Amino acid sequence: MEQPGAESDADPVGGADPQLAATMGFSGFGKKARTFDFNAMFEQTRRTAVERSRKILEEREKAAAEKEKELDNQPGVGNLSATAPCPVGRTSSRDSSSSESEDSSDEELIGPPPPAQGTLEDSDDELIGPPLPPGYKDSDDEDEGDDNDNIQEEDEDPVRKIPDSHEITLHHGTKTVSALGLDPSGARLITGGYDYDVRFWDFAGMDASLQAFRSLQPCECHQIKSLQYSSTGDVILVVAGNAQAKVLDRDGFPVMECVKGDQYIVDMANTKGHTAMLNSGCWHPKIKEEFLTCSNDGTVRTWDVTNDKKHKGVFKPRSAQGKRVIPTSCTYSRDGKLIAAGSQDGSIQIWDRNMNVHTKFHCRHAHAPGSDTSCLTFSYDGTILASRGGDDTLKTWDMRKFKTPLNSVAGLPSFFPMTDCCFSPDDKLLVTGTSVKKGHGNGKLLFFERETFKKVYEIDVTDASVVRCLWHPKLNQIMVGTGNGLAKVYYDPFKSQRGAKLCVVKTKRKERQAETLTQDYIITPHALPMFREPRQRSTRKQLEKDRLDPMKSHKPEPPVAGPGRGGRVGTHGGTLSSYIVKNIALDKTDDSNPREAILRHAKEAEENPYWVAPAYSKTQPKTVFAEVESDEDEPDDKPEWKKRKI
Repeated sequence: MEQPGAESDADPVGGADPQLAATMGFSGFGKKARTFDFNAMFEQTRRTAVERSRKILEEREKAAAEKEKELDNQPGVGNLSATAPCPVGRTSSRDSSSSESEDSSDEELIGPPPPAQGTLEDSDDELIGPPLPPGYKDSDDEDEGDDNDNIQEEDEDPVRKIPDSHEITLHHGTKTVSALGLDPSGARLITGGYDYDVRFWDFAGMDASLQAFRSLQPCECHQIKSLQYSSTGDVILVVAGNAQAKVLDRDGFPVMECVKGDQYIVDMANTKGHTAMLNSGCWHPKIKEEFLTCSNDGTVRTWDVTNDKKHKGVFKPRSAQGKRVIPTSCTYSRDGKLIAAGSQDGSIQIWDRNMNVHTKFHCRHAHAPGSDTSCLTFSYDGTILASRGGDDTLKTWDMRKFKTPLNSVAGLPSFFPMTDCCFSPDDKLLVTGTSVKKGHGNGKLLFFERETFKKVYEIDVTDASVVRCLWHPKLNQIMVGTGNGLAKVYYDPFKSQRGAKLCVVKTKRKERQAETLTQDYIITPHALPMFREPRQRSTRKQLEKDRLDPMKSHKPEPPVAGPGRGGRVGTHGGTLSSYIVKNIALDKTDDSNPREAILRHAKEAEENPYWVAPAYSKTQPKTVFAEVESDEDEPDDKPEWKKRKI
């Protein structure tokens, strides 16, 4: 009802003066709205799609016919030409069906029909749109092909997967880094050394200065032997040179400390804990509360974090004669069902976790007797055990045939009782480090093929021994602990994930000089107004005021060393004797004759009297001095017997 009225109102305006309406910009306000017929638009779109699909089908039929002619012309391909008309018949039937579908618009499919089987066999992916010209190659297909080739080459050559293109160096201290631990997520690294310190490194929180965010001594004056995060990463096992292992949380606060056993009990199974120095320890891979330790008291013990009063189980390695031997390394299998220990007599003994009396596997002559087996580790598939011996060898053992080693390599010097070895994440490489004496070359990180034990790669780490090595499977980064207090992290920007890549991109924070001038603002609400400090409105303004104050911004003079510099006399020493000698040398006064020293100022006092002369100016205007009489001029009237005999 309102639309006709609106048209009648708009027409007189446009009709009265259309030029004025166009100039003012409201000439088109009263026109009718444009209407659209959607059914007609859909019908036109459908016809356009049908025509386009017909053209594509015709072009494909022509291409198929040309291929048939080429096959007929080639000799020796009669069988193929005989079977060739099949796809043509299918396309012709589809062409006829498409012509019939033009008449019936209700059952018409919008868009091109599915391609024939011949085209699906030729190309895996259906091309959208018109066919490509002959001789055209898609660049994406070439890139995918190159990527697949590179992936195949990397699978064939495991050396390509070693992430060693970049490295960062973490300065732990000056002594040997004897323990490394990385949590399962790869966010935090912990290092322990012979300097009793345990340092915490957070890759996400560090900048390019690479500083540890916490350092502590959990076991006081005992060297750190082993550090490891639990399977969940919430607690840390610390094994040091004492008899009690400790469990810390992620921030370094104590959670649990193992009890110490009674050293006067003969049977170590009857005491609650270890009685001698610990050698190694590790967490259970499946049970997050259980961990394992071995000690010089000749036992391997399992513990529960929730019970610090007593051990959970005891395993006692024995020699061939049944005597006690000292285990130097211990570990769990990947499934946590087996416990392995390497002993000082050169043997490797493996128990079932639930049966602690008899060994399940044992090899009496795995390494040289009297040497410390420094490391035992299982492969990720659980079938291979690698052992690093103190006899400078590295060996692998098949759990199904444990009497003889699968492979062995000698000539790998090891000077430390915790020299490490580990498997690569793909289980194809075995990694270990070598020790060197000071000034006799560089310590190296060696990579061996697991199957053939052929050395395929090596890294020159530093001019000190390589003690610990750790290859994290999630980060794909290699951590190395050295004998000169360094912890190095090797990574590759493309093959590695997170870890060291997070901290190297952060710029080092510059310390502003103005921050050193700030003084703490002490709030004293009950002080008298005259003693109350004014409230600081802005820190920046206060810094600017302190910079203008010559007393607060005065730089102290540095100490002078040597004979002298800048007009200042150098110090001759800090002792009391040197201070006294210096002052005596500077004292030029001569107090040998005090009368002459006083008369030296007589002329000046006479010309300008100030102290004594004004007091005697009236009573004694002329100064009278006493005459000095010598003792020699006095007459000697004493008798001879009274004179002093010299």
